Order: sequence, then structure tokens, then C-alpha cells
Amino acid sequence: MREYLVTLLLAAALCYVVTPFVRSLAIKVGAVAQIRTRDIHTTPTPRWGGLAMWIAMALTFAMVNHLSLVGKSFGRESLGIFLAATLLVAIGLVDDRFELDALTKLAGQALAAGILLIFGIQVLWLPINGVITLPPSIGQLVTVMIVLVTINAVNFIDGLDGLAAGIVAISGAAFFAFAYLLAVIYGFSRAGAPSLITAVIIGVCIGFLPHNVHPAKIFMGDSGSMFLGLLLAASAITLTGQIDPNAISAEKLGPTLLPLMLPFAVLAIPLIDLFSAIFRRLRAGQSPFSSDKEHLHHRILRAGNTHLRTTLIMYLWTATIAFPVVVSAFAQLWVAAIVAVAMLAFTLYYSKSGVGVSAKATK
Repeated sequence: MREYLVTLLLAAALCYVVTPFVRSLAIKVGAVAQIRTRDIHTTPTPRWGGLAMWIAMALTFAMVNHLSLVGKSFGRESLGIFLAATLLVAIGLVDDRFELDALTKLAGQALAAGILLIFGIQVLWLPINGVITLPPSIGQLVTVMIVLVTINAVNFIDGLDGLAAGIVAISGAAFFAFAYLLAVIYGFSRAGAPSLITAVIIGVCIGFLPHNVHPAKIFMGDSGSMFLGLLLAASAITLTGQIDPNAISAEKLGPTLLPLMLPFAVLAIPLIDLFSAIFRRLRAGQSPFSSDKEHLHHRILRAGNTHLRTTLIMYLWTATIAFPVVVSAFAQLWVAAIVAVAMLAFTLYYSKSGVGVSAKATK
């Protein structure tokens, strides 16, 4: 645990230090988000936050690969994740500067998923009616779909200063807790790609947030949202590979289901936003890749909340869904239910209590 904490803190420190230099570079090359009708920010803001995150990750990997426990996490899977993430950051940098079309980015995301497959990162089985071992072609298709959905869910939620970075940090924390508890309670290896990658996810998000909270000095851009989405998806898929499906029993059904369910639980808010936006646009006869101002965060803002308060509300809803799901894998259901009810009560109270105050403050 100590070594992963060191990894997390190192990634955070490096991202915090590197980001101002990346910001200056983005301004020099013109990778700046101008003001558009659908945007909330009011001043042109540089992008390329994903480059700062990637540099922090690469430097962190170089510094911690000699540690006794974390060093064992480096292998074929970690290399595949690093290469796939590097590809997406490169595509994102071009998009942040020249604005690629949606289909080109989707093709790049599929190519990154293909890199994961080449390095053996794929869903091999599903816990349906016991265990179903998937044919290679079906497993590959499921893997690609998980990667694409997760990447675009993170991308869709990146609409407010600090929103995507904070939600991904919370998601990463929930996933790290699950992976580590799975190792402690059920004896799986603590040294693996899921623990390493999620520690880095949390770290780079924490290091980036001081530069990204409202009013943001830099945006993560598509280079950052695609990068973080891929890391979350890859962590989930590699974790399923650590579980022996032959050892699944009724008593252990929860922990075996969770690796595939948890990414969708921790990203429930972005996923709801993603699918509702697609449905809304298709119903209106528009492309699902078009833009509008009807995302969840737009609606919360219009309810009278400030920018910062809207972000905190979205954080709370993410944690309210994610952490009870993790608890349910290792504790009795009544314990998870108490945690869920307590977090839900607080989230509802906070979401409603300050609307009037926030509305007056904005007048």
C-alpha cells in the first residue's frame, strides 16, 4: 500500500509541476479553446492538459519501476496500456489544436483498443449463469465496446472546470479500493496493472485539478479525457484477468461480478449523460456527435447553482453511486445499504440546500 501511495503522490506532484509549462506551450502553438455558443467559459483557455498528464505518468513509471512491489506491476499489460494511452494523447493533441471530426477520433479510439488486444488485454469471460468463457472474437468485441463507451463517457462529462478530473479521481479511488481489497481479502496479487494504473489516475487528476478548477487556467482537452477514459477501461479489463473463473462460487459472486460492473457504476453519472445526450439528439434528428447545452451540468447550473457548487454536486453523486458498490463486494448488503442511504441523504441535502443562496450570489 505504501508504494502505491508513493506512486500516487509522485504522479500528483509531477503533474502539478509540469502543467504550467504545458500551458505555455499550448498557448504558443495555438491549442486554445475559443468562446463558442455552447461553451460555459468566458475567456479563451489553453488545452493540452492531457499532455501534462501523460508526461507525469511517463516520469512516474520511470521513477517507480525499481520499487519492490510496484515494480512487479510492470509487464506486458502495463506496456500495452501505456502505448494505447500514448496513441490517444497524440490524437487528442491534434484534435485540441485542429479539431478533428468525431469519426476520426472514434477510429483512433478503436485503434487504441486494438493495441490493448494485441497485448492480451481483453475480456475473457463473463459471470452469466455461472461462468461463460467468451470466444476470442466476442471477447475482443466486448473489450472494444467497454473502451469506447468509457472514453466517450469521460469526454462527455468534460464540460465544466474541474468536473471530469474530479469525477475520474473519485472513480479511480473507488476502483483502487476495490482492487486492493480484492487482493487483501481474497488473496489476489497486489502487484498488478490495475493497482498501478488507478494510482496514477488518481495522482494525475489531483495534480491537474489546482490548474483546472474554476476559473480554469488550462483544460484537459480531448487529449486528457480520452487518456483518462482509456486508463479506467484498461484497469477494469485487466482486473478481470486476475480472477480465476474456475474459482468462482456463489459466495464470491459479488467480487467476481464487480470488475466488469464497477467501471459502469463509478461512471454512472457520465454514462447517464452520454446515453441521454445520444437519445436526445437522435430524437431531434441530429447527429449523436453534435453539441448542445442540455448536459446534466448545464441543467444543474440553470437551477441556480454556481459553477463550483455544480461541480461539487456532480462529485457527490459520483461518490454516492461508486462507493456503496465497492462496499457491497466485501460486506453484507445491509452495510452497503446503510452507506448508500447515508451518502444519498447527504448528497440530496447538499444538492437542494444551496440553490437559493447560489442563485442570489450570481445576480
